[in-house]
This record gives sequence, structure tokens and C-alpha cells, in this order.
Amino acid sequence: MTIRRTLVASVATVTAAALLASCSSTESSQSTETSAAAADATTLTIEDNTGSHELTLPYDRVAVTDNRSFEILADWGVDIVAAPLKLVPKTLSDKINADTVEADLGSHKEPDLEALVAADPQIVINGQRFEQYQEDLQELVGDEVPVLDFEPRDGKDLPAELIRQTEALGQIFGHEEDAAKLVDDFNKALERAKKAYDPSKKIMAVNTSGGEIGYIAPHEGRFFGPYFDMLGLTPSLEVENGSNNHEGDDISVEAIAESNPDWIFIMDRDGAIGAKDGQLHGEALIKDNAALQNVAAVKDGHIITAPEDTYTNENIITYTEVLNQIADAFESAK
Repeated sequence: MTIRRTLVASVATVTAAALLASCSSTESSQSTETSAAAADATTLTIEDNTGSHELTLPYDRVAVTDNRSFEILADWGVDIVAAPLKLVPKTLSDKINADTVEADLGSHKEPDLEALVAADPQIVINGQRFEQYQEDLQELVGDEVPVLDFEPRDGKDLPAELIRQTEALGQIFGHEEDAAKLVDDFNKALERAKKAYDPSKKIMAVNTSGGEIGYIAPHEGRFFGPYFDMLGLTPSLEVENGSNNHEGDDISVEAIAESNPDWIFIMDRDGAIGAKDGQLHGEALIKDNAALQNVAAVKDGHIITAPEDTYTNENIITYTEVLNQIADAFESAK
């Protein structure tokens, strides 16, 4: 009996020791993983439109509400867990959709901000149409989650603002070289277009929306307005109180015709959000308008239409594409 009790006690002692060793090994492994994660983490101080932020990198769960950021981050393979899917450019629907994100935040007109909490993001890249919800987003996710806004600021040089945003995203998500390449491509395209432009040629920029032609005011008008400053373009027509209205300013086609532009730039809003069945839009709306048939730009075929998704995809990549498009057109017309 004594021998049996001793054997049982020995087995119990060995088993307990093994369990302790296993727990110690597991704890040690978890501790090592935690230490490794901490070692991999780096800090970054970044300035956005709201001030200075101390960031702890990297971020694995990213929410994006800014139209200017979707394409850049998608191209870099950043994991986007939450986004307003109704605002995602259709050209990116294969990368950002209901199957790839955990939370659909709706649209700026009907936002589902509470869905952001369920997605549990580590960082939010906000801007453009969602700028109005900056404080709401920050309150929902808490102060420990940065909500950053790099939307181009009023009164600032647009090229510098696009570069600022691109470089900041590159720093935050570890894609500095990719960001530098985007900036370099943009600067080269900008110089090409400047060099190719003949200042004697008059430019008109318009927005086609809902079957109507709207006037894009030089300097402040949506998308094409800043090109007049970037390239030193000569406007064929300037009106008082021009705005950045998303449909363009109200102006008669007769006034456009009378200004007789040598080139017409078109941002087709309907190309991004969808034209109604049978409704002319984009270049067709210009070419088929009876009042514009004798305009130099129409007769010479000097019409430049921005990419179809421009209205929902106004980032540095789109600007670069359009600048190269303008340079190609100007160079071929010489």
C-alpha cells in the first residue's frame, strides 16, 4: 500500500510540474509576441487640418471616409475595414465593396456613423464629403483613435495640398516610396502641361450634370477651377461670384458660345454617379448642342474630358492623369 501511494504521488508531482511548465511556456510565448509587437511599433508625429497627432504605428484596421484617399490606399493594399460604399468610385468597386469591408457607413447624405464603432478601427482617414462629421466620428471612436483630415485647405496652393496628403498617407501606412513616386509623377505631369500650353489659347471649363452644362469658374470652380492657376490658363470667360458648386454655376450656353473658347475642359458628374436613361452627358452634351456648333473648340475637336470617375475620385492620381491628358492634347495641337 505504501509503494502504491508513493507512485501515485510521484505521478501527480510530475503532472503538476508539466502543467506548470506548459503554462509558463505559453505565457512566455505570449509575452514574446507582445514584446515583438511592441518592438515593431513606432511613433510618428503628424500634422493634419485639426492639429498635431502622436500616432503609434502600424495600423491594421483602417476606416476611410475620404474620397481622395480610397484609390491611394487601395493601390497600396491597406486593409480598409469601414467605408461609405455609396461614395467609393465605381472604378474601385472590385477592391472596396460589401465583401471587403466590415462596415458600410452609407453616404454623406445618409451616414451610418454608428457602424464605425462595430468595425473597431484603429485609425480613421476622414475628409471631403465627410468633413462635416469630423467631431461626430471622433466622439464615436474615442480619443485614443485618431481621426485625421488632410482635405485641401481653402486658400492654400492645391498642388502643395495634394502632395501634403499623399506624403502623410505614405508615412502613416509605411509607403513612403510609393508616395514619393506619386508626387514625382504629379510634378512631372504638371511641368509637361505648363510647357505645352500656349497662353494665347482661351480655355472654358464646364461641368455636365443632369443633362445640363454648368460653368466651372476659374480658380475656385470644382476640380478644373485650380487648373487655371496651376497652368496659367487664359479663361475665355470670367463671371462674378463664381463658386465650387458640384453642378457648376448657372450660365447660358449662348454665353459660352460668345466667349468662343479654343479649348473646353469637361468634368462629367453624370459619368461618376450615373446619367438618366437616354440623357446626353459629357462630351456628347457639348458636341450635340446647337448653340455651340461654331465654337472653335467644338469645330477643332479641342475637347478634354476628365476620367469618368473624377467627381468621386479627386486625388493626386486623377490630377496626374488629367495633367498628362492636357499635355498630350496641347502638344498634339501644336
